[in-house]
Amino acid sequence: MNLAIPTWIAGLLACGMGVALLGSVMVVLAQRLKMDEARVGGLVSMFGFAMIPVMLAMGFLTDLIDKQIVVVIGSFLMVVSLLVLSRATKYWSALLAVLLLSAGWSALVNVLNVLMQAAFGGTEVYAMNLGNFFFGLGAFLTPLVIAFLLKRAGFVPALLVLAALALTSGVLALGVDFEAFAAAGVQKPAAEPAAVEIAAPGVGLLLGDSIMWLTALALLFYAPMEATMAAWATTYLGDKGMSEGRAATLLSGFWLAFMCSRLATALLVWKFGLPAGGETVLIIVLSVLCLLVWAGAVFSPGRAMAGAMVVLAGLVFGPTFPTIIGVLMGHVKTNISPDLGGRAVGLFFMIGGIGWSVIPILIGAYARKTSVQRGFLIAVAAGVGLTAVAVGLHLVAGG
Repeated sequence: MNLAIPTWIAGLLACGMGVALLGSVMVVLAQRLKMDEARVGGLVSMFGFAMIPVMLAMGFLTDLIDKQIVVVIGSFLMVVSLLVLSRATKYWSALLAVLLLSAGWSALVNVLNVLMQAAFGGTEVYAMNLGNFFFGLGAFLTPLVIAFLLKRAGFVPALLVLAALALTSGVLALGVDFEAFAAAGVQKPAAEPAAVEIAAPGVGLLLGDSIMWLTALALLFYAPMEATMAAWATTYLGDKGMSEGRAATLLSGFWLAFMCSRLATALLVWKFGLPAGGETVLIIVLSVLCLLVWAGAVFSPGRAMAGAMVVLAGLVFGPTFPTIIGVLMGHVKTNISPDLGGRAVGLFFMIGGIGWSVIPILIGAYARKTSVQRGFLIAVAAGVGLTAVAVGLHLVAGG
């Protein structure tokens, strides 16, 4: 049990590294593999595409087998993915690496989110924002570590160092009694025991739940916005005339703002709490801000405003995902069954993965014909969709 919190922190750092990895190495990788913007978009989309079936499978595994096994498998797959990417000389081998990365990431993310509240305490929204602060920390540090290692050692050694870091969560997990840890964090559902028994198959019950669908649709629109900024921020800023070093610094600024806004949200929720329906009101506010940031990125006339939009995006994006999944997990554990947590997370990411897959492909294809900045118009449309879903979620869950 003493290793539980270090395991969570190491796992969340590794997951943050996973989402920031492609954006951090994309310029070098594109040069090595001679990729255009459409193929870059394909790599980014493959991460989400692989997540669609894998995350649901990992949800079943999380609920039905020892969660320790799932964490160890996830850590191992992330290590293998980095090893494959370090040796990639063809586009197909890079795709394979991204597939493995997505599978390992999915395994870790499922277990970590299901037991986040057990690990950090407090409400689900508080625990998700605090826990995902470490996720943001991993995403923030990854571009800095990679930039340093690329200059000092080169592409292959840089990825080997990250592989060693990814292995840490799996090694630590071997010392955690996950069954006892999970039992300590179980919340009793509001439903009667008979209702829980009827819900045993799980997925059918979840698919009939409106909050399950609305939170998943919110992720469908939100996830590609985060992935797009992470993958194309440096290219976008480079097109504005910024040096590669300055663009990388602003990408780190994006992840720093992303991380700090999650910590600030967690501390504010812990200190002041949220009124009834406050979680869904917060999601609406964040959705509108996401839309405004993307509009600013599309219509920014110069380097200064473009750089500001990248950093502001981090501030706005940071609390959005943790608050959405916090609403979902609080609902599932309280009103359905804590035994369905893994499958709920699996469905949540599976549906969200559709947007993660499709929207970056559209952005990459449109950017190839026009520019990355014009391609961000599609992200603006995603912001409109997120705002509409957030209003629906408030009317159903928080109104």
